[in-house]
Amino acid sequence: MLRKLSAEFFGTFWLVFGGCGSAVLAAAFPGLGIGFAGVALAFGLTVLTMAYAVGHISGGHFNPAVTLGLFAGGRFPAKDVVPYIITQVIGGIAAGAVLYLIASGKAGFDASAGGFASNGYGEHSPGGFSLQAAIAAEFVLTAFFLIIIHGATDKRAPAGFAPIAIGLALTLIHLISIPVTNTSVNPARSTGVAIFQGGWALEQLWIFWLVPIIGGIVGGLIYRGLLECKKAD
Repeated sequence: MLRKLSAEFFGTFWLVFGGCGSAVLAAAFPGLGIGFAGVALAFGLTVLTMAYAVGHISGGHFNPAVTLGLFAGGRFPAKDVVPYIITQVIGGIAAGAVLYLIASGKAGFDASAGGFASNGYGEHSPGGFSLQAAIAAEFVLTAFFLIIIHGATDKRAPAGFAPIAIGLALTLIHLISIPVTNTSVNPARSTGVAIFQGGWALEQLWIFWLVPIIGGIVGGLIYRGLLECKKAD
């Protein structure tokens, strides 16, 4: 279990540091910024690389919504859910702390004013999208993310390619929803930076726990009930 939790810590750290770090440090860099597409690719690459690095140890969740979705899909034991989620959140906060340390080394940096890659809706949505739009986006995208994860890791799927499919799926999810919520689909990712933004991000954090978790559970149940191969098939 220690090895599994260590893998989840480092995997979640890399996801938050790499993905949110690209948004905070590189997205809008004058003349050379990577923009939304670059940030989306960065998030996908974090999952792809760590899924290959430590996925064989812990399963490569790096996300409470994934852990609960895999539990709902019958792929993960109940006794390990809480330790995984606690470790993922700690990993996300640790990444947020390191990112804050780096970002604050630039004169004029202000996490509260700049948003610090936090997720939000309404006036804090990058595109000004409403709470209703944020709920719909986070629910649908997390549900499909879990369907893809279940399918890519199914015994019938080609072996060894799951991290690629999952990483590309997360890239696509960000390409769709960065303008809507700055893309969560991951409560640990949202928490890791919201703590250091310290204002509106904490006030709106509830939606980025509640909706991705519900979406993840629904996605797991859909795959388990409709798509998974049964022994009698």
